[in-house]
Amino acid sequence: MRVVATNKKAYHDFEILEKYEAGLALQGSEVKAIRAGRVNLKDSFVKFVKGEPYVFGMHISHLDSANPHFKPDEKRPRKLLLHKKEINKLLGKTSEKGYTVVPLRLYFNNKNLAKLEIALAKGKTLHDKRESLKKKIMDREAKIAMKNYS
Repeated sequence: MRVVATNKKAYHDFEILEKYEAGLALQGSEVKAIRAGRVNLKDSFVKFVKGEPYVFGMHISHLDSANPHFKPDEKRPRKLLLHKKEINKLLGKTSEKGYTVVPLRLYFNNKNLAKLEIALAKGKTLHDKRESLKKKIMDREAKIAMKNYS
């Protein structure tokens, strides 16, 4: 499994509850652009349109080596491919207040298929963000202390 892009902001802004693996419906040279690492997941989110999940705000740049006459929109909504049970479960949870679906990382699996890891998440408050930042700093200091102790 080769990770191409990650959404670090999602881990900071949201509390991750459940993770899912979704396929992507891509056009033309978008797979080549993903392989080249020309992807940005920073401000992307998943929204349900007529009961089908789409990822909005994911930016896939156009490759210079690809056909110049066919340029798909770089920020177009891309359909996610999930099982019906997973879609229904996510739809039910997102209808509740405070829950959302965010993309976490884009990678190629063992069969060389582009997959997007999405997660059911709940937004963090400012207090929670500060608390997780303090915990992260304390863990880092503890690791350094253990390393210097040996």
